[in-house]
Amino acid sequence: MARYQNMFTQVQLRGPLEAGPPLPPGSFARGNLSVYNYWAGKLGAAQIGPIYLGKLGIASLTCAFLSFEIIGLNMFASVNWDPVQFVRQLPWLALEPPGPGWGFTLAVPLAQGGWWQMAGFFMTSALILWLLRTFRRAKALGLGNHVPWAFAAGISLILTLGFIRPMLMGSWAEAVPFGIFPHLDWTAAFSIRYGNLFYNPFHCLSIVFLYGATLLFAMHGATILAVGRYGGEREIEQITDRGTAAERAALFWRWTMGFNATMESIHRWAWWFAVLCPLTGAIGILLTGTVVDNWYLWAVLHGYAPDYPSTGVIDPATLPGAPQ
Repeated sequence: MARYQNMFTQVQLRGPLEAGPPLPPGSFARGNLSVYNYWAGKLGAAQIGPIYLGKLGIASLTCAFLSFEIIGLNMFASVNWDPVQFVRQLPWLALEPPGPGWGFTLAVPLAQGGWWQMAGFFMTSALILWLLRTFRRAKALGLGNHVPWAFAAGISLILTLGFIRPMLMGSWAEAVPFGIFPHLDWTAAFSIRYGNLFYNPFHCLSIVFLYGATLLFAMHGATILAVGRYGGEREIEQITDRGTAAERAALFWRWTMGFNATMESIHRWAWWFAVLCPLTGAIGILLTGTVVDNWYLWAVLHGYAPDYPSTGVIDPATLPGAPQ
C-alpha cells in the first residue's frame, strides 16, 4: 500500500459509524443519520453526519438565510425581476449602504439603505451566534477555545468594515456594499481616497500574515502528506509514540532549514499567522480616515516612502483645505 500512497490518494477507513462522546444534559440529540461517502472521503473523513445544530445553530442559520434573501431579492429587484439579467449581471449587482446624507442614522428608509442595514444586522447576528455556538460546542466536548477565538478574529474585521469604522466616521456611506465586484471597487476607491493603502503599515502586516499563513499551511500539509505512507497523519500518536514518519519529517526540515517545527508548534505558528491577518487588517482599516487621512503623505513624513521630486504638477493633497 505504501508505494501507491501519494498526494492524490487517501486511505478511507470503514467501521462502525462514529457518534462522538455523549452530550451534556439539556442538549438536543445529534440524530442517527450518518452515512459513508466515497467523495467526501477524498476531502476529509468519509463519514457524513450526524449533524448537531442546537438552538444557537438554528438561530444562526435563520439569520444567515434572512440576510442572504434580503441581499438576493434586492439584487433581483434591481434588474426588474428578470432572471436572465439577474444571472448575467450577478457579479456586478450590489446592495449599497445608506448615502452620506443619512450620516450614522439607525432608521434609514428601506429603499435608501435600510435594506443594507437589515442585511448587515442579520449577517452580523448569524456570525456572532455561530461564534457562540463554536464556543459552546468546544466546551461541551472538552476542547480548548482556539477555534472560537480564531473565528472572532475574522468577525472583528467584518465588524470594523461594516460598523465600527462607519460609526467613528459618522456615516454609513463609509461601509462596504454587498456584492462581488462592487466590494472590490469599494476597496480600490478606498485605497485611492486615502493615499494608497499599500503605505498603511498594518495593511503590510496583514499581507505578511496572509502570505505567511499560506506558506506555513502549505509546508505543514506537504510534510504530513509526504510521510502519510508512514502514518504521519496520525500526528497525536506520532508525538507520544514516535515512529518513522516524525523522524523523517524532522530530519527533512533540519536538512533543508537547519531546524524544524514540531507537530504541535507548527499548528501554533499557523494559528497565530492566520489570526493576526484579519486583526492587523482591522487595525489598518480602523486608522484610515479616523487617524490618518493620506497614507502616502504619512509614509513620506515618517521616512517610510520616498518623497518624489516635483514635476510641476500640483498635488491636490497639498492644496489649502486638503486633509493632511
